[in-house]
Amino acid sequence: MIKIITIVGARPQFIKAAALSREIKKHPNIREVIIHTGQHFDENMSEIFFREMEIPHPDYNLNIHGLSHGAMTGQMMEEIEKVLLIEKPDVVLVYGDTNSTIAGALAAKKLHIKVAHVEAGLRSYNMKMPEEINRILTDRISDWLFCPTDTAIHNLENEGFRNIPCSIVKSGDVMEDAALYYAKKANENSSIIESLNLQTSKFVLATIHRAENTDNENNLRNILEAFNIISESLHVVLPLHPRTRKKITQFGIKTNFNIIGPVGYFDMISLLTHCSLVITDSGGLQKEAFFFNKFCITTREETEWVELVENNYNVISGADKTKIINFSDKFLSTPFPQKIDLYGNGTACFNICKSLLN
Repeated sequence: MIKIITIVGARPQFIKAAALSREIKKHPNIREVIIHTGQHFDENMSEIFFREMEIPHPDYNLNIHGLSHGAMTGQMMEEIEKVLLIEKPDVVLVYGDTNSTIAGALAAKKLHIKVAHVEAGLRSYNMKMPEEINRILTDRISDWLFCPTDTAIHNLENEGFRNIPCSIVKSGDVMEDAALYYAKKANENSSIIESLNLQTSKFVLATIHRAENTDNENNLRNILEAFNIISESLHVVLPLHPRTRKKITQFGIKTNFNIIGPVGYFDMISLLTHCSLVITDSGGLQKEAFFFNKFCITTREETEWVELVENNYNVISGADKTKIINFSDKFLSTPFPQKIDLYGNGTACFNICKSLLN
């Protein structure tokens, strides 16, 4: 029997954990214990995901949120360590690049517990991003590096990981597993298109949450002004965290498009299914746009998902208002090209479980 402790704390991790936990249940010789750090704590960004996506209720909820990066990561390490000493797992499984990720990996490694990193090898090469620091450090101390793409593997090889005692596995992307599984459930469980009175292919889905955009008045203003202009000819729907709403008010930025609260995963899939274009600074949503055959404009200076840009499914605009508008015009008049297999076609979770069992 292998005991795995899974650590989650933020929206993308709930989605990834949902897919992998479902695969883990198929293996009677794996027992999973879930720790929820509490990093995303409001109803629409936490509890709703566990309900909608049939994730087992967390065995431990640490309720740590609303702190600075250092305080949050430190408290998470302290509390995760307590759980690890009680549970004595064989493996600690972490996802992505959040504070919960690095806290879980550090706490495990210092107790000489093996670490498995799902979504390893991603690089933006922007060290101003907290996520970049988290993912680099987590990769370096992990025993299993589950890479979603060839690019991720090449990144690790270029950094000398073949000389480090670890297992590098091209697993595919668990987000695609989740998207394929939940697409039908979303159609059955979401009424957001009707409640917002939207028409298929008649609106743009936008998100913005990264600190380099939300905390920078010039960036935030440029992006939102681009949304204002786009909305003159097409609806723009922007699910927004309360923290970013406060920033908009603080900076005195006027908006004339549809700002709504954070949404659950089924609602997000429904919006993705029916929208005509995605504009985002989210890493996960860039891929999800591809999964649902939508072009994506990324309002950052770089992306971890370079294969999407190389194959013309995604484009980098930064916070440049003119670029956002021009790329929108281009994509809205261009048919989506035939998709190629970039992320495993739904086999990632099987591959991860197989590697852990071996």
